[in-house]
Amino acid sequence: MKPCRLLTAAGALALMAIMSTGCVSNKKYTALQSKYDDLAARYHTSQVDLAECNAKSRSLDDMLAEARKNNDDLKRNYEAIQNSLNQSIEQNSQGNVNISKLVDEINASNAYIKQLVDAKSKSDSLLMALTNKLTRSLDKDELRDVDIKVLKGVVYISLADNMLFKSGSYEISDRAMETLSKIAKIIKDYKSYDVLVEGNTDNVPISRTNIRNNWDLSALRASSVVQVLQNDFGVDASRLTAAGRGEYNPISDNDTEIGRQRNRRTEIIITPELDQFMELIDKAPEAES
Repeated sequence: MKPCRLLTAAGALALMAIMSTGCVSNKKYTALQSKYDDLAARYHTSQVDLAECNAKSRSLDDMLAEARKNNDDLKRNYEAIQNSLNQSIEQNSQGNVNISKLVDEINASNAYIKQLVDAKSKSDSLLMALTNKLTRSLDKDELRDVDIKVLKGVVYISLADNMLFKSGSYEISDRAMETLSKIAKIIKDYKSYDVLVEGNTDNVPISRTNIRNNWDLSALRASSVVQVLQNDFGVDASRLTAAGRGEYNPISDNDTEIGRQRNRRTEIIITPELDQFMELIDKAPEAES
């Protein structure tokens, strides 16, 4: 930047005073006039330079002020970013703890599910083996009157009414005794399984003096089968339960003879021991709140 130069009016007046003090020669006058013109030009140039210096000075002040403002903004942004970073670090630390707990809970839950799956798989395998043994132990004639199936982890042995009892009676027939002996043998092999014997009838009212209704008939028939399993074939009585469903658990339409015949049945229901599953439920992992 060029220095600001100033030629004052006093300098010009001094020159004029010199000129007015007396007569001068043309040569000297010309020299003085030339010097005056030079001084005037320099004065003009100094005025221009002064104006430029003032303008540039103001521009630098503005730039300095703008730079200071930008610096303050940068400081504020830095502080905000630093605070955000600190919070993120703190939250990430807490998040890592929560993730670790969640992973532990997931692992515990997976282990529990595996236990349940293993227990169910073992139970399903045993039930399938039991079903296969039952099916192989019965001959073709018996299988026409006995239906064996596994449903929801339970074995259902459905025995037709006309094979077990005479019409309207709850006394076990000789023919049924042989079939029940085969079923009892396999039941005894699975000592940890419970046995529910459930009687069912059609909706035709019973007309016997010693039997009030179909409730009585279904319960008496179930009780007869239970007592045969216990007394004649040695099944542990603590595993046995007798129940009557009357006409209220039909599997077919009672409007036809075939339907009513299907509804008149006694079911031997073999269920796995539930204690092991209840113990697993008690041991189920609880998620922390």
